[in-house]
Amino acid sequence: MDSTASPSPISTPKPHSKKSFVSSLMEAATLRSPSFKEDTYFISHLKSSERKALQDLKDKLSASTSTADHPPSMWGIPLLAGDDRADVILLKFLRARDFKVPDSLHMLQKCLEWRSEFGADGIVDEDLGFKELEGLVAYMQGYDREGHPVCYNAYGVFKDKEMYERIFGDDEKLKKFLKWRVQVLERGIRLLHFKPGGVNSLIQVTDLKDMPKRELRVASNQILSLFQDNYPEMVARKIFINVPWYFSMLYSMFSPFLTQRTKSKFVIAKEGNVSDTLYKFIRPEDVPVQYGGLSRPSDLQNGPPKPASEFAVKGGEKVNIQIEGIEGGATIAWDIVVGGWELEYSAEFVPIADGSYTIAVEKPRKISANEEAIHNSFTTREAGKMVLSVDNTASRRKKVAAYRYIVRKSTTI
Repeated sequence: MDSTASPSPISTPKPHSKKSFVSSLMEAATLRSPSFKEDTYFISHLKSSERKALQDLKDKLSASTSTADHPPSMWGIPLLAGDDRADVILLKFLRARDFKVPDSLHMLQKCLEWRSEFGADGIVDEDLGFKELEGLVAYMQGYDREGHPVCYNAYGVFKDKEMYERIFGDDEKLKKFLKWRVQVLERGIRLLHFKPGGVNSLIQVTDLKDMPKRELRVASNQILSLFQDNYPEMVARKIFINVPWYFSMLYSMFSPFLTQRTKSKFVIAKEGNVSDTLYKFIRPEDVPVQYGGLSRPSDLQNGPPKPASEFAVKGGEKVNIQIEGIEGGATIAWDIVVGGWELEYSAEFVPIADGSYTIAVEKPRKISANEEAIHNSFTTREAGKMVLSVDNTASRRKKVAAYRYIVRKSTTI
């Protein structure tokens, strides 16, 4: 029998004349509500001018394809079949062009041409030979608190010149990489509902740590241009993490390829604030361990992740998590993480019997900022409680944290 009740942690108590672009973005991101409100796709919620634009787009699309052998469709959804899934797609193109019907129709037609030429509809099942990049450079993993699928992007691996040459060495290699990157996005889009009131967009998390800015200029521009032209309104939020000092230079590089609407969805997290930022949008059990979460690749094979309990460790505070009611012979397994660690952690088992000694399961040790979540287990000989301690008394900074555990009782009689 398993037990996963959640006990409550016990607490024991140079200026600039002009704000930089990065500072302004970070300030805006801090002030913005972490709860993204998806654009409505209910026809009844649209303004009368927007409803008219939608009908006009349908009429013009129908007129322009009346002699075509195959009616237009996207992601397996016929665009002129009259169902609400088609409305969701058409509204994305309209919003991307401020409900200007001629511009929206042109964008839609160009996208349909591109999808046909690129082979986008069948790309998900292709083997493009990028096994070494899967789960490393671009990958879908988990959902945010609102149910949006999350796509992670990290290009730091390309600071290795040999790796860079192998992937981007010539135009043919670059084209193949772009195709793989589209494949990852298409897999994420398969998780969307395309229904009014449903989840109709993704969350993107882009890790800028060690990203080689000059070398990836061409690839970055092509990816951004391709996505913006052919996947309108598919991203609910774009979260940049591990943002370096030169982000403003990077931003100026790809800013011309982005609409103001896209830029408004940006959230910025500099190095050291990754966990704090991601936890606002994504539960800790869905955040990868390398970003201060509890999700390991091996966990993904075991179904939905076990929920974690979140708590905060204030500066100058020590928190003790007491897991009581553990029977003799039971095994307790736990995960615990503190964003940006840099504090002392320990675990001990305290028997309830008089005369028994406390067992130091994990001796107190300093956990560095770049360490991943702790995963450990302990099998008891007698009844008692487990105490997990995080000591932040040497710091003034408040830190986000999470833990979860499971107790398996002994099967012996």
